[in-house]
Amino acid sequence: MDDKNVLLDQLRIDRTADTDNDSGSRRWVILAFSIVLVLALGGALWWWFFGRPVGIPVAEAIARDVGGTTNASGAAVGASMLDASGYVVARRQATVASKRMGRVMEVAIEEGQRVKKDQIIARLDDSNTLAALTQARAQVTQAEANLKAAKTALDDQTPIFLRQQRQLEQQVISEQAFDQAKAQFNAAQEDFNVRTRMLEVARATLKIAEREQEDTIVRAPFDGVVTVKAAQAGEIVSPQAAGGGFTRTGIGTIVDMDSLEVEVDVSENFINRVRAGQPATIKLNAYPDWEIPAEVIAVIPTADRSKATVKVRVGFKEKDDRVLPEMGARVSFLSTPETTKPGEASAPAQRAVMIPNEAVQPSGDTGTVFIINGDTVERRVVKLGSRTSEGQLVLSGVSSGARVVVGNLGALTDGAKVYVDPNAARQGEGS
Repeated sequence: MDDKNVLLDQLRIDRTADTDNDSGSRRWVILAFSIVLVLALGGALWWWFFGRPVGIPVAEAIARDVGGTTNASGAAVGASMLDASGYVVARRQATVASKRMGRVMEVAIEEGQRVKKDQIIARLDDSNTLAALTQARAQVTQAEANLKAAKTALDDQTPIFLRQQRQLEQQVISEQAFDQAKAQFNAAQEDFNVRTRMLEVARATLKIAEREQEDTIVRAPFDGVVTVKAAQAGEIVSPQAAGGGFTRTGIGTIVDMDSLEVEVDVSENFINRVRAGQPATIKLNAYPDWEIPAEVIAVIPTADRSKATVKVRVGFKEKDDRVLPEMGARVSFLSTPETTKPGEASAPAQRAVMIPNEAVQPSGDTGTVFIINGDTVERRVVKLGSRTSEGQLVLSGVSSGARVVVGNLGALTDGAKVYVDPNAARQGEGS
């Protein structure tokens, strides 16, 4: 029996190795299929996000002439000879402070409030100055009473002295009696003179006390707008800031808005193109579509050696509440026959192109646009001119007739594949 079982076991086929080999083969097939699937999915995603053409709206750059306009008086104004950046500054502004140190009892201003000259903007504690004023007035009253008494004594001694002088001439009285009357008269007269001077001193002291009392009231030095409110009721203010770290030096800052102008730094290499009275235009960074007529007030006759620039003051010809101190501004200096030197030609009109505002990403004087080249776009840096509601002037970098991408510029890269889609939404539309 045992021999038969042994013979049967020898005749059986061992399939364990084949099973192990089949399991290993299946694992390799699954792994290879997974890798292929991941690569295919990754390729599809890459194509969807990067290789698939992007539908974009386009616009054509239109040629424009820059310059050759006239000013408000009808005089010919050429193109911009020079552009410079600067800031709006106030020629007349003041941080209003009290003349004396004291505790603030009342502050009657707020930021943005308009004030008139001599308007009360703050009051300081006047308890001490008021007491001193009362004392000074009492001293004046006393000095006046003393002077009146001295005058009465002098009036009484004068006729006695004159009578005894005549009696001495007639030798009715002795010289000793006359000398005694004269001494009394001289003493009364000197006492009257001293009392007169004491009254003058008392009145001068009263004026000082009145001035000290007036100094507890802080008034606006001129018409303007409050831009900073520095002090609050209960704080100590001192013009010398000698009271410690929390002592205020002023009540607030007032700006005369009628004195606003623009200060720009012009490179000394081009300062010969600027002169006083020259027409100009100002564009505020906050309102790039607003062109404000202006005029050069003065060229400051000194240069900054560290920056190699000369400061130029430019005044507004039109006043507007939108113009605020410290705003960034860009000034274009214009050429005119009056401001052109003999033998020097006026700046000719420049050739530029106009593109939609949404077609450019501005960055100061330059900007970035995307030009259509077949089925791809080319990123290009251009020089910008003025920006209006009609569009953006480009002085260089884009030629007339070129097609530019309008809107959604942040989603594009240099060389990206695109196709023209007139139904694509433009960035900024509907806003």
